[in-house]
Amino acid sequence: MRMTCFQYTGRNRRGEAVNGKIEAATADAVAGQLFNNGITPIDIRPAAAAQDVFSGLKSLAKRLRAGRVAIDDLVFFCRQMYTLLKAGVPIMQSLRGLRDSTQNPALAEVIGSIAESLDAGMDLATAVRRHPAVFSNLFASMVQVGETTGNLAEAFQQLAAYLEREKDTRERIKQALRYPSIVVFAITVALFIINIFVIPAFARVYAGFHAQLPLPTRILIATSHFMVHYWGLMVAAMVAVTVAVRYYLRTADGRYRWHRAKLKLPVVGRIIYCATLGRFARSLAVTLKAGVPLVQGMSVVSRAVDNEFVGERIAQMRDGVERGESVTRCATATAMFPPLVLQMISVGEESGALEELLGEVAGYYEREVDYDLRNLNTAIEPILITIIGVIVLILALGVFLPMWDLARAAQGH
Repeated sequence: MRMTCFQYTGRNRRGEAVNGKIEAATADAVAGQLFNNGITPIDIRPAAAAQDVFSGLKSLAKRLRAGRVAIDDLVFFCRQMYTLLKAGVPIMQSLRGLRDSTQNPALAEVIGSIAESLDAGMDLATAVRRHPAVFSNLFASMVQVGETTGNLAEAFQQLAAYLEREKDTRERIKQALRYPSIVVFAITVALFIINIFVIPAFARVYAGFHAQLPLPTRILIATSHFMVHYWGLMVAAMVAVTVAVRYYLRTADGRYRWHRAKLKLPVVGRIIYCATLGRFARSLAVTLKAGVPLVQGMSVVSRAVDNEFVGERIAQMRDGVERGESVTRCATATAMFPPLVLQMISVGEESGALEELLGEVAGYYEREVDYDLRNLNTAIEPILITIIGVIVLILALGVFLPMWDLARAAQGH
C-alpha cells in the first residue's frame, strides 16, 4: 500500500499543542499512531494539502462561517442520541440523521466526521476523542463506558443531565456578574472622558491665575496630561501586557498559578471554589454511576474540573486510593473539603453508596453556589460604592480645592 505523508496537529497528555508529520497509509492509521504515543489529534491532512495556501484559506473561511459548538448544542446532541438509541435506531443512522437535522454547521461537521470514523472501523469513543475542542475527556470516557457495558443510551442521558446542570451554573454566574461588570465599565469610561476632556479645561483656567495649586489638583492635571499626550503608548502597553499575560496563562505554570489565585479572589473566589468542587462531585458521581472504576474516574474528573489547582488535588486523591487508602482519608489530606462534606463521603464509602453520597455533596455545593450568587450583588455593592466614592472624592478635591482657594483670596483682596 502506498504511504502518504500526513501533517497533524494535536495535544499531548499535558494539554500542550504539538504538530508534525507522519508517513502512513491512511489518516486513521496516523490517528492510531498518535493515540498510541499519548497525543490526541485535532487535525490530520496530507502534507501537500497543508502547504496549499489557497486550501488553507478556504478551510479557515469555512471554520469562521461554521462558528463553534456551544454547550446547548451538546445537550441537544446527547438528548437526541439517547432518544434514537433507546428507540432502537442503529447508531450510524442516528448520527446521519442528527448531522442532517442540526442547525449548527460546526456540530454537523463534527457528527459527519464521527460517522466517517465509525465507517472506517473506529469505535465511538475513539472517534469522539478526535475532537477534543468539542468533547471533553469526561464525555469521551462516559461514551467509552457506555459502549463497553452496552448502556450507550443511558450514558448519553447522564451526559445530557450533567451538561444541563453545567449550563445552568454558568448562566447564573454570568447573570450575577453582569451588573458589576457594567458598573466597572461605566466607571472606566467616565474616568477616560474626565481625564481627556474635563480636567484639561480646568487646567487652562487655573493656569491663567498663576497660583500654586493643591497637591490633588497637580496629580490630576499630571495624570490627564500623560493620558492626552501618551495615550498611544498606554494603549500599546496595555496590548503588550494583555498578550504577555495570555501567553503566560497558556503555559502549565501560568494556568496553575491563575487557577489557584482565582479561588482566593474576594467575594467571587468562594463561588468559583464551590462551583469547582460541585463539578468534581457531580462528575465523579456520574462516572461511577456509569460503571467507571473509581481510580479511572478520578483520573478523568481531574482533567474535567477546569481548574489545574483542584485537578492536581484530585490527582493526589487518586494516587492515595491507588495505594489502598480510603477516599475519606485522601479527601481529608487535600484540605479542600469542609467537615460536613468529609462526613458525607465517609458515610457513602462505608455504606457502599459513594455514588449517591457524591450526588448529595454536589447538591450541597450547588446550593451554596446558588445562595452566594443570589447574594453576590449585595456583597459587591458596598465595594463598588466605596470605590466610586473614593474616585468622586479625589476628583472633587482636585477640581474644587483651587476654586475655594481662589474664592478666599478674592474675598481677602
